[in-house]
Amino acid sequence: MSLSLIYSSFPWLSLAIWMPVFSGSLIIYLGKQDSKFSITNIKFLSLFFSLVSFILTMLPVFLFDSNKDAFQLVEKFTWFSRFNIEYFFGVDGISLWFIPLTAFMTIIVVVAGWEVIKSKVSLYMGSFLILSGLMIGVFSALDGLLFYLFFEATLIPMYLIIGIWGGPKRVYAAFKFFLYTFLGSVLALLAIIYLYVDSNSFSIIDWHILPINLNIQIYLFMAFFLAFAVKIPMWPVHTWLPDAHVEAPTGGSIVLAAIMLKLGAYGFLRFSLPITPDASQFFSPIIIGISLVAIIYIGLVALVQTDMKKLVAYSSVAHMGFVSLGFFLFSNLGINGGIFQMISHGFISGAMFFSIGVLYDRMHSREISDYGGVANKMPIFAVFFVFFAMSNAGLPGTSGFVGEFFVILGALEINFWLGLLSALTLILGAAYSLWLVKRVIFGEVTNENVAKLADLNRREFFIMTVLALFVLIIGVKPNLLTDKMDVSINRLIDQLEYGKDFAIEERADPNIINEQLNVNFFNRASK
Repeated sequence: MSLSLIYSSFPWLSLAIWMPVFSGSLIIYLGKQDSKFSITNIKFLSLFFSLVSFILTMLPVFLFDSNKDAFQLVEKFTWFSRFNIEYFFGVDGISLWFIPLTAFMTIIVVVAGWEVIKSKVSLYMGSFLILSGLMIGVFSALDGLLFYLFFEATLIPMYLIIGIWGGPKRVYAAFKFFLYTFLGSVLALLAIIYLYVDSNSFSIIDWHILPINLNIQIYLFMAFFLAFAVKIPMWPVHTWLPDAHVEAPTGGSIVLAAIMLKLGAYGFLRFSLPITPDASQFFSPIIIGISLVAIIYIGLVALVQTDMKKLVAYSSVAHMGFVSLGFFLFSNLGINGGIFQMISHGFISGAMFFSIGVLYDRMHSREISDYGGVANKMPIFAVFFVFFAMSNAGLPGTSGFVGEFFVILGALEINFWLGLLSALTLILGAAYSLWLVKRVIFGEVTNENVAKLADLNRREFFIMTVLALFVLIIGVKPNLLTDKMDVSINRLIDQLEYGKDFAIEERADPNIINEQLNVNFFNRASK
């Protein structure tokens, strides 16, 4: 049994995945030392392939029917028949927007590194293109083993990006990033193997309707939770993220914050909640508690940072805590707000790290104390920086407000005090964002290096303008995103409600399971 599938007559998803992977490999090959390809040609070729990749990822958005409760643009055929491993891709409303977001951020990274990256340019550009394809594979995979392969493969290019083009402690940061995320993922692999043995299938959709008693669900949930919590990252396994951000080049920080953190949150939506609904209910108070710690405590930690990148990195941990809080409220508002926050944070955090990169390229310092009065010398930059900082704080009219507002409303529906505690993120977000603005942008120029600063060039102005427009557009018109998500979110809530409605001993009875599945899924899919 499975949910309804709508197959594609053309392999759009395969093209969106493998085109950047192969084009990135080609760029690395063309950039060999003995190649006649110039660095300029490498850059333009990288930009061309990233633009083509973005166009390819936008086509599924236009082809997607938001009224149908089904996985769409499905590509499915047997890969390894011996183990029932399938080449199985598809998208629903939950995964749809992350695919073009990934491709879009790759364009930003290519343009951002245009004048900054001086060494191994082809390897740098090629790594980001390959990484883009692998991350799209994560968001599209409907085979559990295929998901895991893409999920782990993303570590390789990011490890190289941090380790080669990072700061003085780049090797330490790269190792810490790799070990934390890899060790967490090993447990997810064990859970995937168990589900295969129990179902004789690697299909994630089959796992969604697999009858599992509570005790087994608890073990599976814990395995998936540790893997995805490290990736998000959630408190207290977040310590690798500030180190990775501080040492990573600007492009690495943009992709890490905008996309890679979302892989863990997406794992919750695709694995933890639908496969182990009872265990998700069982652990929800703990997850909500951890999320509140991330929102409040990490927000306070961000206030005392002296490094701009570390401040924004801790801000990302706090905002992703908001995402996990929304998911485990088990409501339409909460899950909608969590997904919207993921997308919004992609644009805002990417913009913040790019802004810091602009200053670093000029001053070669990330220390807040080295700045002050930047607005006097870079007024255009100051306008953008203040805007993105306000968006990060959740200013109404920007995308940063919408997701947080939805989650707070969802929390208030459950408990007033929960809503109040979650709303503290608006106060803390404003505190560390405005404190950063005050120390960097405003005041008198006291550093002679600040006095020599030049304002944005055309390349930097273009990037910041595009990012600002996206933050404004989806902030003013959030339904552009939410309309395509609603049906899939409702299906997920049905799965979670199913876990609520039935006693644990009843869930152990396959007859009851199958009867209820027929009601909840097939009738819904036929509408």
